[in-house]
Formats: sequence, structure tokens, C-alpha cells
Amino acid sequence: MAEDYYIFSSGRIKRKDNTIYFEDSEENKKSIPIEQVERIHLFGEIDLNTKLLNYLSQYGVMLNFYNYYGFYTGTFYPRKKNVAGLLVVKQSKNYLSHERRLYLAKSFIDSAVFHILRNLRNYKDKTLEVINYIEMEKENIYKVNEIDELMGCEGRIRKAYYQAFGLILRNNFNFCKREKRPPSDPINALISFGNSLIYTAILGELYQTQLDPTVSYLHEPSTKRFSLILDISEIFKPLIVDPIIFSMVNNKMIKSDDFDIQEGMCFLNDAGKKKFIKEYENKLSTTVKHRSLNRKVSYRTFIKLECYKLIKYFIEDEAYKPLKAWW
Repeated sequence: MAEDYYIFSSGRIKRKDNTIYFEDSEENKKSIPIEQVERIHLFGEIDLNTKLLNYLSQYGVMLNFYNYYGFYTGTFYPRKKNVAGLLVVKQSKNYLSHERRLYLAKSFIDSAVFHILRNLRNYKDKTLEVINYIEMEKENIYKVNEIDELMGCEGRIRKAYYQAFGLILRNNFNFCKREKRPPSDPINALISFGNSLIYTAILGELYQTQLDPTVSYLHEPSTKRFSLILDISEIFKPLIVDPIIFSMVNNKMIKSDDFDIQEGMCFLNDAGKKKFIKEYENKLSTTVKHRSLNRKVSYRTFIKLECYKLIKYFIEDEAYKPLKAWW
């Protein structure tokens, strides 16, 4: 199975014959197993050229770029070979149909809330009041008739959920509210970093399918963003990212010295990023017995399966039922 490859140092990636090398500032070279890599994540200042990009394109390897603070900035996306105009037409028809668009948007939120409640129930002795509030607010998901009303419902649930973080987290990690631009405390930094990683994971799996990443349903399609990834991420952020944060903080796997604060912005330093990515990759590779396929599949595979479920819905092969973790 192809893997993700992470580079934290600054330097240069270059091709020599049929081999890819990373060379750091001290001219230390390390080969990158191109045939075993599906995505390369660049956290340092990296020099590269078109010769390299052309070679990576032959293998369908994506380059994900992150800025100095570890926040996702963009992707080199090889020319998509797996395309289908008819599917794009059907995907667009589902956006243009208010009824079908609303159904999909509600499905994403329904799954997100299911996983949010699943997380909270692991700490039921502390979060029962929040659980009861979200259970009550959840009923509004099925009553609303407009996307903006649905987004408002989701926003209230998220606000309550994030307030519960303060009840769950230990070891002097406090959390008051979600702040994205910029994150001002360690927990916000962890959420932003984890969400960036899940976005690139979804993009990587979606790239393997015929779906158009710009046609979305919950989030309004717009220029300069792959909004379908934002839709699908609603399912997987509480399923994958949040439990990692709870575990790492409460088990003292990550500490205050794994963060840096500059000009009011808090972010993971390289040591912190490496710790988080280790747990993140372990989570994605964890397998679960699939009830329908009757075999074990990884968390990463669940992302791919979600994409194929959407395709089946678009071609009217079967109804779309979002993932709800049963394990």
C-alpha cells in the first residue's frame, strides 16, 4: 500500500535518473521510495523544479505544502487521469436539486453529530449536560429546509462540543473557544493542524476517484477551494482528529514545550508535529472489521469508501448513508 512521506527539514528534492532524493542544507541525501509513496508532505522550505514535478506526475504523487506554522497552504495536484464527464454532470444535478442537496448536507451533519456524541459519551460522567443539549439540538437537523438553517444548527452543536473540551482535557490544557485565524492556544493549534492533515487525506483519496472536488453540498461551492473535501471532512474530523487530541493530551504524550507562540499565534513546533503525525498515521492505519465487506479495512480506506458511496448515489445505484462508526 502506498504511504505518506513527511519532510520537516529545509532543503531540496531532486530527481536523478529514476530516483528521488531529498538533500538537506548540510548536503545529507536520503532517497524517497517513489513507487511506495502516494503523498509527500513538505513542512520545511523546499526547492524543487519542473523535472521533479513531471516525474512525480507519472506516478500520481501529490505534494502537500505547509507554511512555517504547519498550516496547510496548497497541493501540487497531478493531472487527473480518472475523469468522467457524465459523473460530473450528475454530481452537479444533485447540487442544483434543492431536495437532493439538502439531503446530502444533512447526511454529512448527521454523521458528524453521531461521532461528536460518540466522543462525548466516552467521558459521560463529565459531559452529560452537553450530550443532552446536543441530542436536543440534533432534532433540528431533520426539521430545517434551508442550507443556512442547517449550518446554524451545526454551528450551535459545534460550539457546545468545543466547550466540552474543557471538561475532557487534563494536564493544564485549557480550552475556551475555537479560534482558527490564528489559533491562539495549544488546543486550537492541535485542531487546526489535525484538520489540515485530514483535508489532505481526503483530497488524496478523492483524487483516486472520478468525483469533482469543487462541487459540494453543505459548503457552498466557490472559487479557489475544493469544497467537497470540506463536506466529507465533517464526517472524519470528530472520528479521527479529535480522539487523537484527547488521547495525546490526557496521556501526556504532548506537552507545552511541543508548542511555540509568536505574535499571538500558537503552533506546533517540529517535535510536536512529529508526535502528532505519528499518532495520526497509527490511527489511519488502524483496521476495523467492515460489516458489509466482511473484511478488515483501515480508517483511511473508510475515507475512500465514503467517496465511492457518493458516486453510487450520484449515478442512482443506491441511497447514500453516511458512515456512522459502529465499533
